[in-house]
Amino acid sequence: MISLRHLSGVLVLMPSLCMAAINCSAVGEDSARISLKSRENLLWKPAMHEAEFADILRTNANSRCEVTEPPEALTTPNPLLSGTDHDTKVSVSLIVGTDGRVHSPLILESAGENQDRAVLDAVRHWRYRPAMCNGVPTEAEGKVEFSRR
Repeated sequence: MISLRHLSGVLVLMPSLCMAAINCSAVGEDSARISLKSRENLLWKPAMHEAEFADILRTNANSRCEVTEPPEALTTPNPLLSGTDHDTKVSVSLIVGTDGRVHSPLILESAGENQDRAVLDAVRHWRYRPAMCNGVPTEAEGKVEFSRR
């Protein structure tokens, strides 16, 4: 029969063993997450699009820029263009605001309603580091072309 002394020893040790098991499993999960994140970063690289940007002209004489930097693409995923025509081409004009979001995307060269909608939906979710004028965020106008080639 189990004595009271042995039972009290087991009751004292049991919580510490449980805590050790929980801590060990948590450490294993963190290392698995870290390695998964690093593997994910190696496999998934966001597509960056070459865009032509120009500063938006202001009527204010104080807005002359001596040092300018174009917007820097942060996330610009490709739109899913459908159809069988491999010569599909869509051109879009857009404004990157001081908040880094795309404003007023406009189709310049159309490839049909479905392709245009897919391009506009994708472009509206793009994010940029805004253009800079003398170290101050400013709007910039850009033009991007998409094709299935």
